[in-house]
Amino acid sequence: MNSNSSFVAADEIRARFSHAMSAMYRQEVPQYGTLVDLVADINTRTLNAEPALHAQLARADELDRLDVERHGAIRVGTAAELATLRRLFAVMGMEPVGYYDLSVAGVPVHSTAFRPVSDAALLSNPFRVFTSLLRLELITDAALRQKAADILARRNIFTPRALELISQCEAEGGLSAAHADDFVREALETFRWHNTATVDAQTYRALQASHRLVADVVCFRGPHINHLTPRTLDIDAAQAAMPARGMDAKDVVEGPPRRDCPILLRQTSFKALQETVRFTDDEGAHTARFGEIEQRGVALTRKGRALYDALLTEVRDMSNAGSAAPDYTQRLEQAFRAFPDDHGALQAQGLAFYRYSLTAIGHVQARAADAEVSLQPLLAKGWVQADPITYEDFLPVSAAGIFQSNLGGEEQKQYQANAAQQAFEAALGAQVHDEIALYEAAQQRSIDQLRAQLRSAAAAA
Repeated sequence: MNSNSSFVAADEIRARFSHAMSAMYRQEVPQYGTLVDLVADINTRTLNAEPALHAQLARADELDRLDVERHGAIRVGTAAELATLRRLFAVMGMEPVGYYDLSVAGVPVHSTAFRPVSDAALLSNPFRVFTSLLRLELITDAALRQKAADILARRNIFTPRALELISQCEAEGGLSAAHADDFVREALETFRWHNTATVDAQTYRALQASHRLVADVVCFRGPHINHLTPRTLDIDAAQAAMPARGMDAKDVVEGPPRRDCPILLRQTSFKALQETVRFTDDEGAHTARFGEIEQRGVALTRKGRALYDALLTEVRDMSNAGSAAPDYTQRLEQAFRAFPDDHGALQAQGLAFYRYSLTAIGHVQARAADAEVSLQPLLAKGWVQADPITYEDFLPVSAAGIFQSNLGGEEQKQYQANAAQQAFEAALGAQVHDEIALYEAAQQRSIDQLRAQLRSAAAAA
């Protein structure tokens, strides 16, 4: 993005868009507002009850982002729609991170997450949109597959003005304040709910029989945002409190079990609303939009992620019902006893990513420290502290579990593992970032900065 002072920063455009989308979704789905209020209450109570957590978030400058943090999800049907979304999100400083094959969990899509990638941009506003592309090749009925392709080919999910502003930003390197406001307003239309379908009831039912998500993607004028997600500091408390606030919570929290040191991502939601829709020849109902809550923990290294994936596979292989099994939570907790639940152990064993910095004592002792010594002695002396790097991304099995629970619950299609990252990136028009490489780089930047401070202190001695 051009540094021209007349342009609005991409971070600011992202913040405006996130705020506008939250306001729109609160109006469209009033229970979302209840969800946001619930999360705010729980976060306040948690911070008051856990001063160490409060201090950790304050050191990492993450307190301010809690209230504004959201992620959304959208599903598109064609390569052209996905590629244009990439350009739209680029205006807001959001890049595609990660590749997720949800077909292995019975959902006929593959996905990426558009989000900011720099440390500063994430602290400014960590808005993310989990974006899925329908895999028409997984529709086994050839005639129905072609019909879905024809329906998708006839629609345009972007306003003409939004497309103009995207092209203008690309050509000029940014948008003025007035054009940024126009962009937010026009881009929002792509994510708006429409209760009128573009197909007749019979076509809708045929696509729904193939998979409920196929009908959701194909049968409407636009992809519509299907949920927005605030971040909580205690998802179990949120899950327990949802029914008292009139929300029909899903049965289990997706992701790792409750831990003293949260890892990766835990998610739950209230079940999708059944909404009246008008087909071209009739009136009916459609279930798609819901409210979700997430709790984020420390990002795992490749070694840590391999252990996580192995333990999760072990649990899910015990029953074909996956997280729907009655004893799933107990089995999950038992299996994850093999995963260290202490930040010191996670750091020492190379299972998670941390940012390293001098403590107050470390600043005093910096002149006596060896800049080239390993981190462990400095940590042991209390001269250096390790703060967990927040996981900013998603988990394919958890995402599929949320999707399934909000598609009627009984949807359990089975597909062969069929990752197709190259095909996805061809549709996207770009390569996706390796999310673990981003965390590795963030950790290394903190180590480099720490060692530079120690060398500078030694030179001044």
